[in-house]
Amino acid sequence: MVMSGLLGCVLVLAAVIAWCYYSVSLRKAQLLKTESLDLKNDGYIIRNHAGAIIFSMTFRSGTLDLDSCTKDGNILSCTRSDSGKLNFFIETVQEKDTVMCYRIRWEELQSVLSVEHVMAYNDSHWYGGAETATQYWPMRIQGEEEPRPFITSDVYSNRNAFGGILERYWLSSNATAIKINDSVPFHLGWSQKNRTLRFEARYQGSPFRPPTGQQDFPELSYRVCVGLDVTSIHKYMVRRYFQKPIKVPSPEVFKKPVWSTWALHKTAVTQEKLLSFASDITKHGFTCSHLELDDRYTTDYGEFDFDPQKFPNASGMFEKLRKDGFQVTLWTHPFINYDSINFGVAMEKGLFVREPSGELPALVRWWNGIGGILDFTNPEARKWFLSHLRMLKSRYNVTSFKFDAGETSYLPRQFSTLVPLSDPSTFTRRYTEMAIPFNSHAELRVGYQSQNVSCFFRIIDRDSVWGYELGLKSIIPTVLTISILGYQFVLPDMIGGNAYSNRTAGIINETSGLPDRELYIRWLELSAFMPAMQFSIPPWAYDNEVVRIAQKFSELHESQVAPRVLELAEESLNQLTGSGKMVS
Repeated sequence: MVMSGLLGCVLVLAAVIAWCYYSVSLRKAQLLKTESLDLKNDGYIIRNHAGAIIFSMTFRSGTLDLDSCTKDGNILSCTRSDSGKLNFFIETVQEKDTVMCYRIRWEELQSVLSVEHVMAYNDSHWYGGAETATQYWPMRIQGEEEPRPFITSDVYSNRNAFGGILERYWLSSNATAIKINDSVPFHLGWSQKNRTLRFEARYQGSPFRPPTGQQDFPELSYRVCVGLDVTSIHKYMVRRYFQKPIKVPSPEVFKKPVWSTWALHKTAVTQEKLLSFASDITKHGFTCSHLELDDRYTTDYGEFDFDPQKFPNASGMFEKLRKDGFQVTLWTHPFINYDSINFGVAMEKGLFVREPSGELPALVRWWNGIGGILDFTNPEARKWFLSHLRMLKSRYNVTSFKFDAGETSYLPRQFSTLVPLSDPSTFTRRYTEMAIPFNSHAELRVGYQSQNVSCFFRIIDRDSVWGYELGLKSIIPTVLTISILGYQFVLPDMIGGNAYSNRTAGIINETSGLPDRELYIRWLELSAFMPAMQFSIPPWAYDNEVVRIAQKFSELHESQVAPRVLELAEESLNQLTGSGKMVS
Protein backbone atom coordinates (compact mmCIF):
# COMPACT_ATOMS: atom_id res chain seq x y z
CA MET A 1 0.00 0.00 0.00
CA VAL A 2 2.83 2.37 0.90
CA MET A 3 4.62 1.59 -2.34
CA SER A 4 1.42 2.10 -4.30
CA GLY A 5 0.89 5.46 -2.61
CA LEU A 6 4.43 6.57 -3.34
CA LEU A 7 4.09 5.45 -6.94
CA GLY A 8 0.85 7.41 -7.25
CA CYS A 9 2.50 10.52 -5.84
CA VAL A 10 5.36 10.16 -8.28
CA LEU A 11 2.93 9.82 -11.19
CA VAL A 12 0.97 12.87 -10.09
CA LEU A 13 4.18 14.86 -9.67
CA ALA A 14 5.37 13.76 -13.08
CA ALA A 15 2.07 14.78 -14.60
CA VAL A 16 2.27 18.20 -12.94
CA ILE A 17 5.84 18.69 -14.15
CA ALA A 18 4.88 17.61 -17.67
CA TRP A 19 1.93 19.98 -17.67
CA CYS A 20 4.12 22.86 -16.49
CA TYR A 21 6.73 22.06 -19.12
CA TYR A 22 4.03 21.88 -21.77
CA SER A 23 2.56 25.21 -20.62
CA VAL A 24 5.97 26.89 -20.69
CA SER A 25 6.69 25.44 -24.13
CA LEU A 26 3.30 26.58 -25.39
CA ARG A 27 3.83 30.08 -24.05
CA LYS A 28 7.33 30.16 -25.57
CA ALA A 29 5.93 29.00 -28.92
CA GLN A 30 3.30 31.73 -28.76
CA LEU A 31 5.92 34.25 -27.69
CA LEU A 32 8.14 33.47 -30.69
CA LYS A 33 5.30 33.88 -33.17
CA THR A 34 4.07 37.23 -34.41
CA GLU A 35 1.23 37.26 -36.92
CA SER A 36 2.36 34.91 -39.73
CA LEU A 37 6.05 34.94 -38.74
CA ASP A 38 7.67 32.13 -36.73
CA LEU A 39 11.01 32.91 -35.07
CA LYS A 40 13.62 30.28 -34.33
CA ASN A 41 17.10 30.64 -32.92
CA ASP A 42 18.68 30.34 -36.37
CA GLY A 43 16.17 32.29 -38.46
CA TYR A 44 12.50 32.81 -39.21
CA ILE A 45 9.81 31.92 -41.71
CA ILE A 46 6.71 33.75 -42.95
CA ARG A 47 3.57 31.95 -44.07
CA ASN A 48 0.72 33.09 -46.27
CA HIS A 49 -2.96 32.93 -45.34
CA ALA A 50 -3.07 29.29 -46.46
CA GLY A 51 -0.19 28.33 -44.19
CA ALA A 52 2.39 27.82 -46.95
CA ILE A 53 5.92 29.14 -46.37
CA ILE A 54 6.51 32.08 -48.71
CA PHE A 55 9.61 33.64 -47.13
CA SER A 56 12.48 32.24 -45.07
CA MET A 57 15.61 33.83 -43.65
CA THR A 58 18.52 32.12 -41.89
CA PHE A 59 20.85 33.84 -39.43
CA ARG A 60 24.27 32.89 -40.79
CA SER A 61 26.53 34.96 -38.53
CA GLY A 62 25.03 33.90 -35.20
CA THR A 63 22.11 32.29 -33.38
CA LEU A 64 19.68 33.86 -30.93
CA ASP A 65 19.40 32.93 -27.27
CA LEU A 66 15.64 32.43 -27.21
CA ASP A 67 15.57 32.63 -23.42
CA SER A 68 16.51 36.31 -23.78
CA CYS A 69 13.49 37.04 -25.95
CA THR A 70 10.39 38.91 -24.82
CA LYS A 71 7.26 40.14 -26.53
CA ASP A 72 5.62 43.48 -25.89
CA GLY A 73 2.61 44.15 -28.06
CA ASN A 74 3.66 43.90 -31.70
CA ILE A 75 7.40 43.89 -30.94
CA LEU A 76 9.35 40.68 -30.34
CA SER A 77 12.86 41.44 -29.05
CA CYS A 78 15.96 39.49 -27.94
CA THR A 79 19.05 40.70 -26.07
CA ARG A 80 21.58 37.91 -26.48
CA SER A 81 23.06 35.71 -29.18
CA ASP A 82 25.69 33.00 -29.05
CA SER A 83 28.35 35.69 -29.41
CA GLY A 84 27.09 38.09 -26.73
CA LYS A 85 24.86 41.09 -26.29
CA LEU A 86 22.82 42.47 -29.17
CA ASN A 87 19.74 44.47 -30.01
CA PHE A 88 17.40 42.29 -32.04
CA PHE A 89 13.76 42.91 -32.73
CA ILE A 90 10.95 42.10 -35.12
CA GLU A 91 8.15 44.65 -35.22
CA THR A 92 4.90 43.76 -36.93
CA VAL A 93 3.33 46.64 -38.82
CA GLN A 94 -0.13 46.30 -40.36
CA GLU A 95 0.30 48.94 -43.06
CA LYS A 96 -3.08 48.34 -44.68
CA ASP A 97 -5.68 45.60 -44.88
CA THR A 98 -3.85 43.85 -47.72
CA VAL A 99 -0.23 44.39 -46.59
CA MET A 100 1.60 43.03 -43.54
CA CYS A 101 5.15 44.23 -42.90
CA TYR A 102 7.86 43.06 -40.52
CA ARG A 103 10.67 45.37 -39.46
CA ILE A 104 13.75 43.31 -38.62
CA ARG A 105 16.88 44.65 -36.96
CA TRP A 106 20.00 42.82 -35.77
CA GLU A 107 22.41 45.27 -34.17
CA GLU A 108 25.63 44.08 -32.59
CA LEU A 109 26.58 45.81 -29.33
CA GLN A 110 30.16 44.64 -29.42
CA SER A 111 32.94 44.43 -31.98
CA VAL A 112 32.21 41.68 -34.49
CA LEU A 113 33.16 41.45 -38.15
CA SER A 114 29.73 41.24 -39.74
CA VAL A 115 26.06 40.36 -39.52
CA GLU A 116 24.74 38.10 -42.23
CA HIS A 117 21.24 36.81 -43.02
CA VAL A 118 20.56 34.40 -45.87
CA MET A 119 17.30 34.53 -47.83
CA ALA A 120 16.03 31.40 -49.59
CA TYR A 121 14.33 31.58 -52.97
CA ASN A 122 11.44 29.33 -51.80
CA ASP A 123 10.63 28.24 -55.37
CA SER A 124 9.63 31.79 -56.32
CA HIS A 125 10.94 34.22 -58.94
CA TRP A 126 12.77 37.34 -57.74
CA TYR A 127 13.17 40.71 -59.43
CA GLY A 128 15.02 43.97 -58.72
CA GLY A 129 18.35 44.81 -57.12
CA ALA A 130 20.65 46.21 -59.78
CA GLU A 131 21.54 46.58 -63.41
CA THR A 132 24.10 43.89 -64.27
CA ALA A 133 26.19 42.96 -67.31
CA THR A 134 24.39 39.66 -67.79
CA GLN A 135 20.75 40.43 -67.10
CA TYR A 136 17.84 38.02 -66.88
CA TRP A 137 14.16 38.40 -66.03
CA PRO A 138 13.51 37.05 -63.47
CA MET A 139 16.88 37.07 -61.71
CA ARG A 140 19.15 34.05 -62.09
CA ILE A 141 21.64 33.06 -59.41
CA GLN A 142 24.84 31.94 -61.09
CA GLY A 143 27.82 30.56 -59.21
CA GLU A 144 28.91 31.11 -55.62
CA GLU A 145 29.60 34.74 -54.65
CA GLU A 146 30.82 36.02 -51.31
CA PRO A 147 29.03 39.21 -50.21
CA ARG A 148 30.56 42.33 -51.77
CA PRO A 149 29.72 46.02 -51.48
CA PHE A 150 26.36 46.83 -53.03
CA ILE A 151 27.41 50.11 -54.63
CA THR A 152 27.16 51.66 -58.09
CA SER A 153 29.86 50.56 -60.54
CA ASP A 154 30.73 50.79 -64.22
CA VAL A 155 29.46 47.37 -65.22
CA TYR A 156 30.82 47.75 -68.74
CA SER A 157 34.43 47.84 -67.58
CA ASN A 158 33.88 45.41 -64.67
CA ARG A 159 31.31 42.86 -65.76
CA ASN A 160 31.15 41.11 -62.41
CA ALA A 161 30.16 44.29 -60.57
CA PHE A 162 26.77 45.73 -59.75
CA GLY A 163 25.70 48.34 -62.29
CA GLY A 164 25.26 52.08 -62.23
CA ILE A 165 21.54 51.92 -61.42
CA LEU A 166 20.61 50.03 -58.27
CA GLU A 167 18.30 50.07 -55.27
CA ARG A 168 18.19 47.90 -52.14
CA TYR A 169 14.89 46.38 -53.15
CA TRP A 170 13.72 42.95 -54.29
CA LEU A 171 10.28 41.63 -55.21
CA SER A 172 9.13 38.01 -55.48
CA SER A 173 6.40 36.23 -57.37
CA ASN A 174 5.10 35.12 -53.94
CA ALA A 175 3.89 38.69 -53.36
CA THR A 176 6.74 39.30 -50.93
CA ALA A 177 9.17 42.23 -51.01
CA ILE A 178 12.28 43.17 -49.06
CA LYS A 179 13.86 46.61 -48.65
CA ILE A 180 17.26 47.00 -46.95
CA ASN A 181 17.55 50.14 -44.80
CA ASP A 182 19.71 53.02 -46.01
CA SER A 183 21.81 52.96 -42.81
CA VAL A 184 23.13 49.44 -43.44
CA PRO A 185 26.73 48.97 -44.73
CA PHE A 186 25.21 46.57 -47.21
CA HIS A 187 26.99 43.73 -49.03
CA LEU A 188 25.27 41.23 -51.31
CA GLY A 189 26.30 37.67 -52.18
CA TRP A 190 24.57 34.54 -53.40
CA SER A 191 24.73 30.79 -53.79
CA GLN A 192 23.49 28.96 -56.87
CA LYS A 193 23.90 25.64 -55.05
CA ASN A 194 21.70 26.65 -52.12
CA ARG A 195 19.47 29.03 -54.13
CA THR A 196 19.97 31.84 -51.65
CA LEU A 197 20.81 35.54 -51.49
CA ARG A 198 23.25 36.58 -48.78
CA PHE A 199 22.64 39.93 -47.05
CA GLU A 200 25.61 41.14 -45.02
CA ALA A 201 26.31 44.26 -42.93
CA ARG A 202 30.03 45.00 -42.58
CA TYR A 203 32.44 47.90 -42.13
CA GLN A 204 35.78 46.10 -41.98
CA GLY A 205 37.45 45.86 -45.38
CA SER A 206 34.56 47.81 -46.89
CA PRO A 207 34.05 51.23 -48.54
CA PHE A 208 31.20 51.91 -46.08
CA ARG A 209 31.96 54.07 -43.05
CA PRO A 210 30.02 54.39 -39.79
CA PRO A 211 28.35 57.78 -39.28
CA THR A 212 30.54 60.34 -37.56
CA GLY A 213 30.75 59.64 -33.83
CA GLN A 214 29.43 56.09 -34.05
CA GLN A 215 31.34 52.87 -33.46
CA ASP A 216 31.82 50.44 -36.32
CA PHE A 217 29.44 47.83 -34.90
CA PRO A 218 27.53 46.37 -37.88
CA GLU A 219 23.75 46.54 -38.01
CA LEU A 220 21.53 44.71 -40.47
CA SER A 221 18.03 46.12 -40.67
CA TYR A 222 15.36 45.74 -43.29
CA ARG A 223 11.65 45.40 -43.87
CA VAL A 224 9.85 42.38 -45.31
CA CYS A 225 6.32 43.02 -46.59
CA VAL A 226 3.72 40.50 -47.73
CA GLY A 227 0.69 41.29 -49.90
CA LEU A 228 -2.16 39.56 -51.63
CA ASP A 229 -0.57 39.73 -55.08
CA VAL A 230 2.61 40.96 -56.76
CA THR A 231 1.09 44.12 -58.23
CA SER A 232 -0.37 45.43 -54.99
CA ILE A 233 2.74 44.75 -52.90
CA HIS A 234 5.00 46.36 -55.51
CA LYS A 235 2.81 49.46 -55.72
CA TYR A 236 2.85 49.73 -51.95
CA MET A 237 6.65 49.45 -51.76
CA VAL A 238 7.19 52.00 -54.56
CA ARG A 239 4.89 54.50 -52.88
CA ARG A 240 6.44 53.89 -49.46
CA TYR A 241 10.17 53.76 -50.20
CA PHE A 242 11.09 55.32 -53.55
CA GLN A 243 11.63 58.90 -54.60
CA LYS A 244 8.99 60.03 -57.11
CA PRO A 245 9.38 61.85 -60.44
CA ILE A 246 8.04 65.37 -60.24
CA LYS A 247 8.03 66.07 -63.98
CA VAL A 248 7.74 64.20 -67.24
CA PRO A 249 10.63 64.74 -69.70
CA SER A 250 9.95 66.46 -72.98
CA PRO A 251 7.32 64.64 -75.11
CA GLU A 252 9.71 65.00 -78.04
CA VAL A 253 12.14 62.51 -76.49
CA PHE A 254 9.34 59.95 -76.22
CA LYS A 255 8.08 60.49 -79.74
CA LYS A 256 11.12 61.22 -81.91
CA PRO A 257 14.46 59.39 -81.99
CA VAL A 258 17.58 60.64 -80.25
CA TRP A 259 20.54 60.72 -82.65
CA SER A 260 23.99 60.34 -81.07
CA THR A 261 27.40 60.79 -82.66
CA TRP A 262 29.06 58.20 -80.40
CA ALA A 263 28.77 54.77 -82.05
CA LEU A 264 29.21 56.28 -85.51
CA HIS A 265 32.18 58.59 -84.92
CA LYS A 266 33.48 57.85 -81.39
CA THR A 267 36.03 60.54 -80.37
CA ALA A 268 36.79 61.45 -84.01
CA VAL A 269 33.71 63.65 -84.26
CA THR A 270 34.19 67.07 -85.86
CA GLN A 271 32.09 70.02 -86.91
CA GLU A 272 32.01 68.76 -90.49
CA LYS A 273 30.94 65.26 -89.43
CA LEU A 274 28.22 66.57 -87.13
CA LEU A 275 26.72 68.80 -89.83
CA SER A 276 26.88 65.95 -92.34
CA PHE A 277 25.17 63.61 -89.86
CA ALA A 278 22.36 66.12 -89.34
CA SER A 279 21.98 66.60 -93.08
CA ASP A 280 21.73 62.84 -93.64
CA ILE A 281 19.01 62.51 -90.97
CA THR A 282 16.90 65.07 -92.80
CA LYS A 283 17.73 63.73 -96.26
CA HIS A 284 16.54 60.24 -95.33
CA GLY A 285 13.26 61.52 -93.93
CA PHE A 286 13.77 60.91 -90.20
CA THR A 287 12.63 63.07 -87.30
CA CYS A 288 14.84 63.99 -84.35
CA SER A 289 14.09 64.89 -80.73
CA HIS A 290 17.66 66.08 -80.29
CA LEU A 291 21.11 65.58 -81.73
CA GLU A 292 23.57 64.36 -79.11
CA LEU A 293 27.17 65.56 -79.54
CA ASP A 294 29.20 63.02 -77.61
CA ASP A 295 32.89 62.67 -76.67
CA ARG A 296 35.14 64.51 -77.77
CA TYR A 297 34.41 68.13 -78.63
CA THR A 298 36.70 69.88 -76.11
CA THR A 299 40.47 70.31 -76.29
CA ASP A 300 41.07 68.51 -72.99
CA TYR A 301 38.80 66.60 -70.64
CA GLY A 302 37.44 68.90 -67.97
CA GLU A 303 37.02 71.95 -70.19
CA PHE A 304 33.76 73.53 -71.21
CA ASP A 305 34.27 74.95 -74.68
CA PHE A 306 34.90 73.65 -78.17
CA ASP A 307 38.23 72.54 -79.59
CA PRO A 308 38.90 75.19 -82.26
CA GLN A 309 40.75 72.66 -84.42
CA LYS A 310 37.79 70.27 -84.63
CA PHE A 311 35.04 72.90 -84.35
CA PRO A 312 36.42 76.07 -85.97
CA ASN A 313 33.05 77.85 -85.96
CA ALA A 314 30.98 76.35 -83.14
CA SER A 315 28.60 79.33 -82.99
CA GLY A 316 27.91 79.14 -86.73
CA MET A 317 27.45 75.38 -86.49
CA PHE A 318 24.82 75.73 -83.78
CA GLU A 319 23.08 78.47 -85.73
CA LYS A 320 22.84 76.27 -88.84
CA LEU A 321 21.60 73.28 -86.83
CA ARG A 322 18.99 75.45 -85.18
CA LYS A 323 17.77 76.77 -88.55
CA ASP A 324 17.56 73.19 -89.80
CA GLY A 325 15.30 72.29 -86.88
CA PHE A 326 17.79 70.44 -84.65
CA GLN A 327 18.11 70.77 -80.91
CA VAL A 328 21.55 69.78 -79.62
CA THR A 329 22.68 68.21 -76.34
CA LEU A 330 26.30 67.90 -75.19
CA TRP A 331 28.19 65.11 -73.44
CA THR A 332 29.56 65.91 -69.99
CA HIS A 333 31.19 64.07 -67.08
CA PRO A 334 32.53 64.65 -63.53
CA PHE A 335 36.27 64.42 -64.32
CA ILE A 336 38.97 67.08 -64.87
CA ASN A 337 42.15 65.60 -66.28
CA TYR A 338 45.48 66.79 -64.88
CA ASP A 339 46.47 68.36 -68.26
CA SER A 340 43.32 70.50 -68.43
CA ILE A 341 43.53 74.21 -67.71
CA ASN A 342 40.69 73.71 -65.23
CA PHE A 343 42.64 71.25 -63.07
CA GLY A 344 44.59 73.98 -61.33
CA VAL A 345 41.45 76.11 -60.97
CA ALA A 346 39.49 73.30 -59.33
CA MET A 347 42.41 72.35 -57.08
CA GLU A 348 42.83 75.94 -55.88
CA LYS A 349 39.11 76.21 -55.14
CA GLY A 350 39.05 72.86 -53.32
CA LEU A 351 36.46 71.32 -55.64
CA PHE A 352 37.88 67.81 -55.92
CA VAL A 353 37.31 64.62 -53.99
CA ARG A 354 40.41 64.48 -51.82
CA GLU A 355 42.80 61.98 -50.29
CA PRO A 356 41.87 60.73 -46.80
CA SER A 357 44.01 63.44 -45.17
CA GLY A 358 42.04 66.10 -47.01
CA GLU A 359 45.24 67.85 -48.08
CA LEU A 360 45.48 66.92 -51.76
CA PRO A 361 43.06 65.99 -54.55
CA ALA A 362 42.78 62.24 -55.09
CA LEU A 363 43.72 61.32 -58.65
CA VAL A 364 41.54 58.74 -60.38
CA ARG A 365 41.89 56.75 -63.58
CA TRP A 366 38.93 56.69 -65.94
CA TRP A 367 38.51 55.59 -69.55
CA ASN A 368 39.88 58.86 -70.93
CA GLY A 369 42.90 59.37 -68.71
CA ILE A 370 43.89 60.46 -65.20
CA GLY A 371 42.54 63.42 -63.27
CA GLY A 372 40.47 64.62 -60.37
CA ILE A 373 36.79 64.00 -59.81
CA LEU A 374 34.52 66.80 -58.63
CA ASP A 375 33.13 66.53 -55.10
CA PHE A 376 29.38 66.89 -55.55
CA THR A 377 28.84 66.94 -51.79
CA ASN A 378 30.55 70.35 -51.91
CA PRO A 379 28.09 73.18 -52.74
CA GLU A 380 30.90 75.17 -54.34
CA ALA A 381 31.78 72.31 -56.68
CA ARG A 382 28.13 71.92 -57.65
CA LYS A 383 27.82 75.64 -58.26
CA TRP A 384 31.02 75.75 -60.34
CA PHE A 385 30.02 72.75 -62.48
CA LEU A 386 26.49 74.03 -63.10
CA SER A 387 27.76 77.50 -63.96
CA HIS A 388 29.83 76.05 -66.81
CA LEU A 389 26.91 74.00 -68.10
CA ARG A 390 24.68 77.06 -68.01
CA MET A 391 27.35 79.03 -69.86
CA LEU A 392 27.34 76.44 -72.65
CA LYS A 393 23.57 76.49 -72.73
CA SER A 394 23.49 80.27 -72.94
CA ARG A 395 26.37 80.79 -75.38
CA TYR A 396 25.35 78.14 -77.91
CA ASN A 397 21.67 77.64 -77.09
CA VAL A 398 22.42 74.06 -76.04
CA THR A 399 19.22 72.19 -75.14
CA SER A 400 20.54 69.86 -72.45
CA PHE A 401 23.31 67.42 -71.53
CA LYS A 402 24.21 63.75 -71.53
CA PHE A 403 25.67 63.11 -68.06
CA ASP A 404 28.14 60.26 -68.34
CA ALA A 405 29.81 58.23 -65.54
CA GLY A 406 28.93 58.98 -61.89
CA GLU A 407 29.53 55.47 -60.53
CA THR A 408 31.27 55.06 -57.18
CA SER A 409 33.77 52.71 -58.84
CA TYR A 410 35.49 55.86 -60.15
CA LEU A 411 36.12 57.14 -56.65
CA PRO A 412 39.58 56.36 -55.17
CA ARG A 413 39.84 53.38 -52.85
CA GLN A 414 40.52 55.78 -49.98
CA PHE A 415 39.06 59.29 -50.19
CA SER A 416 37.42 62.12 -48.31
CA THR A 417 34.59 64.47 -49.31
CA LEU A 418 33.41 67.73 -47.80
CA VAL A 419 30.34 65.93 -46.46
CA PRO A 420 31.45 62.47 -45.25
CA LEU A 421 29.80 59.58 -47.09
CA SER A 422 28.70 56.62 -44.97
CA ASP A 423 27.33 55.03 -48.16
CA PRO A 424 29.58 55.65 -51.21
CA SER A 425 26.58 55.48 -53.56
CA THR A 426 25.39 58.77 -52.08
CA PHE A 427 28.01 60.28 -54.41
CA THR A 428 26.04 58.88 -57.35
CA ARG A 429 22.85 60.46 -56.03
CA ARG A 430 24.52 63.86 -55.67
CA TYR A 431 25.85 63.65 -59.23
CA THR A 432 22.44 62.81 -60.69
CA GLU A 433 21.05 65.96 -59.08
CA MET A 434 23.17 67.99 -61.52
CA ALA A 435 20.74 66.96 -64.27
CA ILE A 436 17.67 68.45 -62.58
CA PRO A 437 17.92 71.94 -64.17
CA PHE A 438 18.15 70.33 -67.63
CA ASN A 439 15.73 67.44 -67.14
CA SER A 440 13.57 67.90 -70.27
CA HIS A 441 16.18 66.34 -72.61
CA ALA A 442 18.82 65.20 -70.08
CA GLU A 443 20.28 61.71 -69.96
CA LEU A 444 21.90 59.87 -67.06
CA ARG A 445 23.44 56.41 -66.87
CA VAL A 446 23.50 56.12 -63.06
CA GLY A 447 20.85 56.22 -60.38
CA TYR A 448 20.61 55.60 -56.65
CA GLN A 449 17.56 57.00 -54.88
CA SER A 450 17.39 59.30 -57.92
CA GLN A 451 13.89 58.67 -59.26
CA ASN A 452 12.93 62.29 -58.52
CA VAL A 453 15.45 63.62 -61.05
CA SER A 454 12.74 63.10 -63.70
CA CYS A 455 14.92 62.61 -66.76
CA PHE A 456 15.77 59.65 -68.97
CA PHE A 457 18.05 57.02 -67.45
CA ARG A 458 20.09 55.17 -70.06
CA ILE A 459 21.13 51.56 -69.63
CA ILE A 460 24.89 51.02 -69.83
CA ASP A 461 26.54 50.71 -73.25
CA ARG A 462 25.49 47.63 -75.19
CA ASP A 463 27.85 45.52 -77.25
CA SER A 464 26.76 44.79 -80.82
CA VAL A 465 26.05 41.12 -80.07
CA TRP A 466 23.00 38.88 -79.70
CA GLY A 467 23.37 37.46 -76.20
CA TYR A 468 22.43 38.25 -72.60
CA GLU A 469 25.81 39.79 -71.72
CA LEU A 470 25.25 43.43 -72.75
CA GLY A 471 23.71 42.24 -76.00
CA LEU A 472 20.31 42.39 -77.66
CA LYS A 473 18.78 39.75 -75.37
CA SER A 474 19.73 41.79 -72.31
CA ILE A 475 17.68 44.86 -73.24
CA ILE A 476 14.22 43.74 -72.13
CA PRO A 477 15.45 42.27 -68.81
CA THR A 478 17.50 45.40 -68.08
CA VAL A 479 14.72 47.86 -68.94
CA LEU A 480 12.26 45.88 -66.80
CA THR A 481 14.71 45.67 -63.89
CA ILE A 482 15.40 49.40 -63.94
CA SER A 483 11.69 50.10 -64.21
CA ILE A 484 10.85 47.94 -61.21
CA LEU A 485 13.40 50.00 -59.23
CA GLY A 486 11.24 53.07 -59.79
CA TYR A 487 12.89 54.58 -62.87
CA GLN A 488 10.04 55.14 -65.29
CA PHE A 489 11.87 56.90 -68.11
CA VAL A 490 14.38 54.42 -69.54
CA LEU A 491 16.54 54.94 -72.61
CA PRO A 492 17.55 51.52 -73.98
CA ASP A 493 20.86 52.73 -75.52
CA MET A 494 21.74 52.89 -79.19
CA ILE A 495 20.11 50.72 -81.82
CA GLY A 496 22.58 48.06 -82.90
CA GLY A 497 24.86 48.65 -79.94
CA ASN A 498 28.03 50.70 -79.79
CA ALA A 499 30.04 48.81 -82.46
CA TYR A 500 33.12 48.51 -80.27
CA SER A 501 36.01 46.63 -81.84
CA ASN A 502 36.17 42.94 -80.87
CA ARG A 503 32.66 43.22 -79.40
CA THR A 504 30.65 43.48 -82.59
CA ALA A 505 28.88 40.69 -84.43
CA GLY A 506 29.17 41.87 -88.00
CA ILE A 507 31.43 42.97 -90.81
CA ILE A 508 34.42 45.26 -90.72
CA ASN A 509 34.94 47.72 -93.54
CA GLU A 510 37.75 50.21 -94.04
CA THR A 511 36.54 52.74 -91.51
CA SER A 512 34.26 51.11 -88.97
CA GLY A 513 32.65 47.94 -87.73
CA LEU A 514 28.99 47.62 -88.62
CA PRO A 515 26.83 45.36 -86.50
CA ASP A 516 25.37 42.35 -88.25
CA ARG A 517 22.55 43.52 -90.52
CA GLU A 518 19.98 41.09 -89.09
CA LEU A 519 21.01 42.02 -85.55
CA TYR A 520 20.57 45.71 -86.38
CA ILE A 521 17.07 45.16 -87.80
CA ARG A 522 15.91 43.09 -84.81
CA TRP A 523 17.35 45.71 -82.46
CA LEU A 524 15.52 48.42 -84.35
CA GLU A 525 12.20 46.55 -84.17
CA LEU A 526 12.60 45.97 -80.43
CA SER A 527 13.47 49.62 -79.75
CA ALA A 528 10.24 50.75 -81.38
CA PHE A 529 8.37 49.34 -78.37
CA MET A 530 10.61 51.01 -75.75
CA PRO A 531 9.88 54.35 -74.04
CA ALA A 532 12.30 56.08 -76.44
CA MET A 533 14.45 55.28 -79.49
CA GLN A 534 18.10 56.18 -79.96
CA PHE A 535 20.12 55.92 -83.18
CA SER A 536 23.82 56.36 -83.79
CA ILE A 537 24.83 53.86 -86.46
CA PRO A 538 22.38 55.12 -89.10
CA PRO A 539 20.11 52.84 -91.15
CA TRP A 540 21.58 54.20 -94.38
CA ALA A 541 24.94 52.67 -93.43
CA TYR A 542 23.37 49.42 -94.69
CA ASP A 543 20.94 49.74 -97.59
CA ASN A 544 17.61 51.23 -98.66
CA GLU A 545 15.62 48.32 -97.28
CA VAL A 546 17.00 48.92 -93.78
CA VAL A 547 16.16 52.61 -94.19
CA ARG A 548 12.55 51.73 -95.07
CA ILE A 549 12.29 49.38 -92.08
CA ALA A 550 13.69 52.06 -89.80
CA GLN A 551 11.23 54.64 -91.12
CA LYS A 552 8.34 52.23 -90.62
CA PHE A 553 9.17 51.39 -87.03
CA SER A 554 10.06 54.98 -86.13
CA GLU A 555 6.62 56.03 -87.37
CA LEU A 556 5.01 53.16 -85.43
CA HIS A 557 6.77 54.27 -82.27
CA GLU A 558 5.80 57.92 -82.73
CA SER A 559 2.15 57.29 -83.64
CA GLN A 560 1.22 54.39 -81.34
CA VAL A 561 3.81 53.54 -78.67
CA ALA A 562 4.94 56.98 -77.52
CA PRO A 563 1.42 58.41 -77.01
CA ARG A 564 0.51 55.51 -74.71
CA VAL A 565 3.77 55.83 -72.75
CA LEU A 566 3.19 59.55 -72.36
CA GLU A 567 -0.40 58.95 -71.26
CA LEU A 568 0.78 56.59 -68.50
CA ALA A 569 3.49 59.06 -67.45
CA GLU A 570 0.99 61.88 -67.18
CA GLU A 571 -1.40 59.70 -65.17
CA SER A 572 1.41 58.96 -62.75
CA LEU A 573 2.32 62.62 -62.43
CA ASN A 574 -1.31 63.59 -61.83
CA GLN A 575 -1.56 61.04 -59.03
CA LEU A 576 1.63 62.41 -57.52
CA THR A 577 0.53 66.04 -57.54
CA GLY A 578 -3.03 65.19 -56.54
CA SER A 579 -2.51 62.71 -53.71
CA GLY A 580 1.20 62.56 -53.03
CA LYS A 581 1.36 59.05 -54.45
CA MET A 582 2.37 57.67 -57.80
CA VAL A 583 1.47 54.45 -59.58
CA SER A 584 4.38 52.17 -60.36
